[in-house]
Amino acid sequence: MKAPTDPLLTWAPAPADHGARLRVLAEAARAAGVDAVVLAPGADLRYYLGHDQGSHERLTALVVRPDGDPLLLVPALERPGWDATITALGLAVRSWADGEDAHALLARALPRGARLAVDDHLPARHLLALQRAAAPADIGLAGALTAPQRACKDADEAAALTAIAAANDRVQAAITRWLRPGRTEAEVAADIAAALVAEGHARADFVIVASGPNGAAPHHSASDRVIRAGDPVVVDIGGPAASGYNSDSTRTYCLGEPNDPEFAHVHAVVCAAQEAGVGAAVVGATCESVDAAARAVVVEAGYGEHFITRTGHGIGLEVHEPPYLVRGNTDPLAPGQCFSVEPGIYLPGRFGVRVEDIVLLGADGRPRRLNDSPRGWRP
Repeated sequence: MKAPTDPLLTWAPAPADHGARLRVLAEAARAAGVDAVVLAPGADLRYYLGHDQGSHERLTALVVRPDGDPLLLVPALERPGWDATITALGLAVRSWADGEDAHALLARALPRGARLAVDDHLPARHLLALQRAAAPADIGLAGALTAPQRACKDADEAAALTAIAAANDRVQAAITRWLRPGRTEAEVAADIAAALVAEGHARADFVIVASGPNGAAPHHSASDRVIRAGDPVVVDIGGPAASGYNSDSTRTYCLGEPNDPEFAHVHAVVCAAQEAGVGAAVVGATCESVDAAARAVVVEAGYGEHFITRTGHGIGLEVHEPPYLVRGNTDPLAPGQCFSVEPGIYLPGRFGVRVEDIVLLGADGRPRRLNDSPRGWRP
């Protein structure tokens, strides 16, 4: 495979874009009556700063306040890695050295008795220490503020997701280069992982190659099982581009004539369920209604008890992020949201079938598939 040249695979927001994102978050905090949002390294930090360098057990935190400039608290030994970001965004920064109480320093940047929203992924060691040091009047999850903003992708983010989805498609479309009888799942997975990188991914975050009965486990990885002619094989692959935006697609193949006479029928049911789910994913529809539309097809075909997962999840700087297409989620879909639609049927001891595409909701309110590799079971 030749090296990809699509500049969208390495796209990054400009500093002004990050500044605008920070201002939106500060206003969201104000509207919610939150005095400060505390973000830790991870996808939220990358979204707002373009950088998310970790600090192991040490505390790195961004404080976003409605009535003050953002403040970055960072370990002194990690400071050089942040210098370009600090300069580009004009961030106020406080470095701390080993032996200092970083949580006390963070507490000094907060009003006593403040209402805080903390990163959903802030380690418990930092959360508990911050509670002791700052004595907040209330503390909640920052995801309530960050997720709605991150879920609605702008045009540049949508283009980045489209580019990495196309890179994923190129690998699925070439699957016969690696997926052959007589090879182990692990051998096939290793080749697919290399192909994902060759086609534009920064790395392969996951490569599921689940043959025969292993396909009945939705999150089976890859084993030393030898793939046989006639085996159904679930191939679920993805990872980030250099941009940080992720791909994720699943196809279910069969090498030769199926060794289970029910496979072709089950595959057709799953494809019909996916069509129903994609068709139901329009602006204003609830997340659970998309799940219900896909699930109804599976239930009507008599396989309802074997559809054991939700129908989909949001995707962006994380492979799994809001919105989640699942029963009980009554949030309405909005323009710019991007998510998977991936119904499946999993028959224990026999095989599984899953077909997954990433879908983007356009300004016209309609869904657009970002994946377009063949969905049939013959590779």
